[in-house]
Amino acid sequence: MTVKAIPEGYTTVTPWLISPDTDALLDYLTRAFGAQELFRVADENGVIGHAEMQLGDAKLMMFDARPGWPSTPAFLRLYVEDAHATYRQAIEAGGTSVTEVTHVPWGDLIGRVRDPFGNLYWIMTRIEDLTEDELAARYADPEFVKALDYVQSADFFSAE
Repeated sequence: MTVKAIPEGYTTVTPWLISPDTDALLDYLTRAFGAQELFRVADENGVIGHAEMQLGDAKLMMFDARPGWPSTPAFLRLYVEDAHATYRQAIEAGGTSVTEVTHVPWGDLIGRVRDPFGNLYWIMTRIEDLTEDELAARYADPEFVKALDYVQSADFFSAE
């Protein structure tokens, strides 16, 4: 029997989220993005040493930060079927808007939301496949230049 180097159901890259309150983060990810908890391991005090969730075709791992650790927010790109609906759902679940859903030059809709723990989600839907010539024209189009300026000017780290 051959052992797979990458276990079944995992991808080459699996993000870790380190949170001051992993229990609440698990709840947020369920409400915001429909993630499903796979399991958690907690000690007798309820400190989560390891938890995993399924989000679409990806797994997320997380655990509670230890006392004295600095904040380590994650930045995650999520491709979804409907960026507008997922963006609204993430806000309704307690997230804060960083940028509203915007049509960017390379053919995606992108909106960004910060969760209550400082993690930032790029919520994206591909709506167009572009040729190199179309893409070059987009980067010269004032409408798309303005959209890109808006998206790139976001302050990822402010509380509001």
